[in-house]
Amino acid sequence: MGKIAATSRPPGADPAPRRARGADRENFPVGSVLLPAPLRAPVRAFYDVVRAADDIADDPEMDAADKTARLDAIEAGLRGEHGDARSTRLRHALAECGHAGAERHAIAMLAAFRADIAAQPCKSWADLDAYCRASANPVGRFLLDLHDEPPAARTASDALCTLLQILNHLQDLGEDWRDLGRLYLPADWLAEAGADPRDLARPALTPELRAVVDRMLDACGPLMARADALPGLVRSRRLRAEIRSIETLARRLHAQLSRRDPLAERVAPARADWWRAGLRGGLALLSPGPSMRPA
Repeated sequence: MGKIAATSRPPGADPAPRRARGADRENFPVGSVLLPAPLRAPVRAFYDVVRAADDIADDPEMDAADKTARLDAIEAGLRGEHGDARSTRLRHALAECGHAGAERHAIAMLAAFRADIAAQPCKSWADLDAYCRASANPVGRFLLDLHDEPPAARTASDALCTLLQILNHLQDLGEDWRDLGRLYLPADWLAEAGADPRDLARPALTPELRAVVDRMLDACGPLMARADALPGLVRSRRLRAEIRSIETLARRLHAQLSRRDPLAERVAPARADWWRAGLRGGLALLSPGPSMRPA
């Protein structure tokens, strides 16, 4: 698949991404009040860095060379060199809370953003899973490290993060194809269903594309099952509450995508879903659970 044709921007100009959004417009909580107060600032600083990198990779008006240069500047800042100011703020926030070095998880995610610039299609489910290991799983590992959680929680965390990423891809599959030429539906599954990826530009899913979307949602089942173990593996009561909230939203989004057409309409958690997720998180916060230490 070829790269998206784009026009160059003046050096130093801020990107104008097609779907830039702040933390208050995400599908899932970003540094919510469920997390310990001292950790909310580094979580939001981490979010600022990876959101900026994602917006750069997603900007349809910026050429590949400019995108690469901007991602290099972000990485330079994360490595303590002169670079993007957001990266420097993250390093300082992590040092202040005693977790210097956790910026390595943001560095790991840059590999996925660089892959997005190339816009190579996912050939298989395994290919998509490998992409998610770079694009999503470091977020969960960052939060685990920030809360000093044991390595035993990583597998379940990876499953939850991969699940969230795939659901986001299904939400945006038409937009990703039309605006950026990206294809996150496994190419071999498309071929088996007789689906044409060019039909992602249509106003509704074809029966063949619907079959592939449903197959992806079915494949998310084992991910949800593995993610279910995560709350019982973390010791922080507040992180456990955040996870319960996120799980609730993920299950709701999965159910909506099973019934609705993401090409025909925007499929996203409704206000009632957020209230339900917040309630479940609050109940988890009140429950003693497996945590043996204060929040």
